[in-house]
Amino acid sequence: MLGNGATSVGVHPIRENTSFVLAKVCKAHRAYVGGLLAGHGLHVGQEMVLVELWQDDGLRGGELAARLRVEPPTVTKMLRRLEGCGLVERRQVPTDARSFRVHLTEKGRALEEQVVRCWAQTEETALAGLSAGERQTFRELLIRVRSNLDPEFEAE
Repeated sequence: MLGNGATSVGVHPIRENTSFVLAKVCKAHRAYVGGLLAGHGLHVGQEMVLVELWQDDGLRGGELAARLRVEPPTVTKMLRRLEGCGLVERRQVPTDARSFRVHLTEKGRALEEQVVRCWAQTEETALAGLSAGERQTFRELLIRVRSNLDPEFEAE
């Protein structure tokens, strides 16, 4: 046994943990989809803001933070970058000077189809070789795992 808890032969016990494999899968997935999104001028995570706005344009900053499950300052930073790219604009709420709504620009709306294609390509690459039934079971299992880790999660 080595001093750091690892054995000199074989695999470290953490590497045999399914959660460790899941973490590695998440990292690889993020890198793959990130490469595709970069071709459209986006960084990973920015498309998540756009998805919410494609679904419901004109959300308040706080609503975006809640939907994305991030802190409001994180959303503010993301919105600044998306504004800088010309994809969204923030408009003050006339009845509340402290509040604003986020709206897609034409450029932001135009990206939707391209981002959908990026995610479809990622889906096909990631799940290649799995049958339709296996894909459905895998999705259901991932939803259950997320639900276990995030009690406030509601399947989409």
